[in-house]
This record gives sequence, structure tokens and C-alpha cells, in this order.
Amino acid sequence: MRRCEYKALLLLLPILSGCFVHTRTVKQAKMPSVVLTATADELVQDVNRQCQAIHSLSATVEFRASEGGPRKGKEKTYTSFSGYILLRKPEAVRVIGLVPVLHTRAFDMASDGSQFKLLMYYPHDHVIEGSDKVTKESPNPLENLRPNIFFDSLLINCVRSDDLVTLTTDTETKVDPKTKELLLDPQYDLTVVRRKPGSQELIPERVVHFTRTDLQTVQEDIYDQNGSIQTTAIYGPLQRFGPQMFPGTITIKRPLEEYQIVITIQKINVNLTLSDDQFEIKIPEGTPVHKLE
Repeated sequence: MRRCEYKALLLLLPILSGCFVHTRTVKQAKMPSVVLTATADELVQDVNRQCQAIHSLSATVEFRASEGGPRKGKEKTYTSFSGYILLRKPEAVRVIGLVPVLHTRAFDMASDGSQFKLLMYYPHDHVIEGSDKVTKESPNPLENLRPNIFFDSLLINCVRSDDLVTLTTDTETKVDPKTKELLLDPQYDLTVVRRKPGSQELIPERVVHFTRTDLQTVQEDIYDQNGSIQTTAIYGPLQRFGPQMFPGTITIKRPLEEYQIVITIQKINVNLTLSDDQFEIKIPEGTPVHKLE
């Protein structure tokens, strides 16, 4: 028995001495030179400052839409097109898309916060009406598109005084597009949660992500009632549009429906006086109307 144990030890010696260990060089990620700290209360105040700073906006934009993914097994990218977005708190939205090259209207969509209308000009004039909340999902993901998605993505909602929040930290690894170096991006994740009725379970409502290099908001995840991410808004670097600083790009992702819309801001004005009729769509007489459930 001892002889067998001795032989077994001899077999283990190369492993213990490192003969079977292989070392390879990998790219080393760099930590930013400045990493800021903040408390949950300070970040809540920052969110509310952003929320309260803008009560309306008018923007000239470019849209780039795509749909599909692993579940569908294919992806489809649409031609980029120009358009306009009007927002007015508390929930008024209007989004106009223009036909590429011709710059005539392709669609006109508006909402008062409870009901929406979508006037499509191509391939023929027709109107889609329905609730701002999707009660019955369509197999066509673009039919599930609602104006409030733009509202919630472009303007972050305030954190109410009775909201419950948690603060965690995370670190993402990114590739510098110029130098191709790996960069570490430390982040704060501020989660707004709600208590499930009749239960002790806490369900996330949304998560606001801050980069710790300057404590700017870089992303917001909005959850549905089942705790799944419904909308992700990714904010590009801040740019100056006259006196206003605003993200140059906003990427809206809808992971459950597998589509995304990239909005590039070309011009923006905030805190304008926008009248009710600017959020009303005039339907031509005789236009077919399809009501969504």
C-alpha cells in the first residue's frame, strides 16, 4: 500500500512543481486616473436635478432602427431617416419620421399619456390607435412601439420621496475606439425598487447607471412588472447644443421584442412653451383606422 502511495506522489510532483501550468499574456485593462465617490442620496439628488431641469423639448434628430436577434435568428436594419421629437411634461409626446431623401412625412405619432395615435403615410395612409400600455403584444415588434418609450428614454423620471433605492457598484471593461486599449469603467448602479403587493419581495422598477469618472448618467434600465428589463436607454457623451448640454446619442433597446432605435441629436431646444395643438394629429377624412387592443 505504501509503495502505491509513493508512486502516486511521484505522479503528482510534476503538477505540484508547475510543469503542467501554462501561462499566457493577456491585455491588461487600465483603471481611470480619477474615480469619484457618491452616496445614494447624492445620486438621487443628481437624478432629480436632471429631471427637474427640463419640462419640455423640441429636437431635430436622426433615427436608425433595427430589429431581430438570437430568438428570431436574424437581424434587419432599416435605412436611417430624419425626424422630430416634441416632449412636454407630464406625458405629452409627438414623434415625426421623414422619408429618406424625399423628406416627406413617413409617420406621425402622438400621445397624451394614456392614448396614442400613429398616422402612417406609407405604403398607404392609415391610422393606428390604442392605449399607451401594450395589453396584447403583436408579433410585429414595431406595432408594440409606443410614444412613452421615447419620453422615458430621453427624459429620466424623478425619484419620488417615498421610493426605495439601493446603491451598488460594478465595473465594466470597454475598448477604447482610438487606441484599442482595454479600459475599466467603474460605475454606480442606483436601483429604484417597489414591494410586491402581499409579499416581502422587492421588484426593481429601474436602474440608473453612473460612470464614476464624472458621475454622469450613462444608462437607465426600466423593468416590467415581472422583473424583466423592458427598455434600456444608453446615453452617449454630453454635447453642447447652444446653451444646453445633452447626450449626442441615445440608444433605445427593447430586449424582449428584440429591436433598438439609435437617436442622434442634431438640434435641440428645451423649456419651450409648447401648445396642446402641437401634440394633436389631424387625421384626413376617410383614412382607415385600426384600433389596437
